[in-house]
Amino acid sequence: MSLEQAIRIRIYNLAKERNITINKVSTLSGLPHTTLLSFMNEETHDPRISTLLHICEAFNISLNDFFKDELFNDIKAE
Repeated sequence: MSLEQAIRIRIYNLAKERNITINKVSTLSGLPHTTLLSFMNEETHDPRISTLLHICEAFNISLNDFFKDELFNDIKAE
């Protein structure tokens, strides 16, 4: 799995766990809806670390907590 795919899945899983939509995540994070939706729909690639930090703030977790998931154990370089 690529890092990009793992990040998308992690965002989706966190939203599902909290029973919120991706649109709500963008609202809570302060990111434009188009920014997050473009990434989630695979229209854009490689989010900035600052974008991930905003997403983590929406979930009330740290970047460290975001990446503490088995999804990131077997990342393949692209």
